[in-house]
Amino acid sequence: MERVEINEGGLLLRPWAAPDAAAVHRACQDPDIQRWTSVPTPYLREHAIDFVTVRAADAWTHGHSAPFAVCDAATGELLGSCGLVTIDPRLKSGEIGYWTAPWARGRGVTVRATRAVCRWAFEQLGLRRIIWQAALGNHASRLVALRAGFRVEGRLRRADTRPGEPPDGWIGSLLPADLAAPPDAEPRDQPGHHPGPEPRQRPGGGAMTGRRTPFAGRGSMLARRAAVFGHDQPVLFATARPAGTPGQPEPAGEIRLRAPEPKDVPEIVTACRDPETVRWVDLPDPYLASDAEGFVTGYAPTLWAGGDGAVFTIADHSDRYAGTIALRLSPADPAVADVGVLVAPHARGRGHCAAALAAVCAWGCTTLGLARIEWKAQVGNLASRRAAERAGFVIEGVARGGLSHRGSRRDAWLGAFVPEAAGVPGAAGVPGAAGVPGAAGVPGAAGVPGAAGSAPVARGAGETAAG
Repeated sequence: MERVEINEGGLLLRPWAAPDAAAVHRACQDPDIQRWTSVPTPYLREHAIDFVTVRAADAWTHGHSAPFAVCDAATGELLGSCGLVTIDPRLKSGEIGYWTAPWARGRGVTVRATRAVCRWAFEQLGLRRIIWQAALGNHASRLVALRAGFRVEGRLRRADTRPGEPPDGWIGSLLPADLAAPPDAEPRDQPGHHPGPEPRQRPGGGAMTGRRTPFAGRGSMLARRAAVFGHDQPVLFATARPAGTPGQPEPAGEIRLRAPEPKDVPEIVTACRDPETVRWVDLPDPYLASDAEGFVTGYAPTLWAGGDGAVFTIADHSDRYAGTIALRLSPADPAVADVGVLVAPHARGRGHCAAALAAVCAWGCTTLGLARIEWKAQVGNLASRRAAERAGFVIEGVARGGLSHRGSRRDAWLGAFVPEAAGVPGAAGVPGAAGVPGAAGVPGAAGVPGAAGSAPVARGAGETAAG
């Protein structure tokens, strides 16, 4: 295949050359590049030399891929890598791949480079479809793909074989019609550009309007959440007070809300076998250690990595497991979530449930831009209702048949936490808060291995005993 250069959007995309080895070696020391791409670890200088002088040249010679060095068109500085990592002439399709040098991030470089490569592939190679893939949790790559026009179509199960990473991956595609902007159009994700109102979106990412308006630009809800879910889950803190003692001079104690850990498994099993838990929460009966292990090592980290929500262990002052609370984003409305909480028998009556609910709801509204968080509990579960009301939830009524419980439907109290009513900053002022798809088109909790029948918190379930 003939080697080409592309000059577009202030960038020069050209074939790799031997002098690039030093910059490639420097860039590939970056922990994020080593984590999310297939570069060798540790990345040595000889790896860089082999890539720019042998592998890249071989790719062009045999036409199975088209790797470009992404450079500043004015200075020639190397900014990153972008190209087609595979080309299938029979299917007329290819796969995009890219990384951005640490010193070039935050300038929209890779979005512009991706658009340029895809435009060249459509117009010059005659491709009809370009796919994008990334490991679940690589939110930076996902944002680039969305801003370039790709539609995220779903997940590939067990797509990633690297140890220590979620096994699933995202997949998306770009068609020629999705790349409608002229080459000299200013990218909407550039610093200083206000994205303005976001259009309503179809599930999966296509705008319902005829305008080409990226919904993942700076300041959008997707960008805001990518900055959250692209990092480790935070640890939240709250002060638990027993019910009925709002003015108690000495609080019951501080609780920590952290990611679940394997050491929690025995306590989770005990909590989920408790008669009150069995009475109110729809869980496997008997609840096994394998259920808890799948929840801790599978469901919880996958929910976070996918940007679909967060599961927190409620831990007491000694870091002992005291319960679980889960916040799950709605796939239908990105400004809405639901919450479920379970408190271990030994920790009940100490205010843990109300404190955990209040802390997670405040975090969800201020950090994720949520405008409404919903809570459900079976009618009659007074302990859960009291804890929810103490945390700021307002009971809105009864949802007939609102919860599933061991093969039957049960009536449920429905409550909502609205940040303005609770005095918590919410989604106001976040572009796209009411119209940007969140997990739409990406399987959520119901499609994650371990979510069905293993989580200690059932969808919408409240606390099982006094909080």
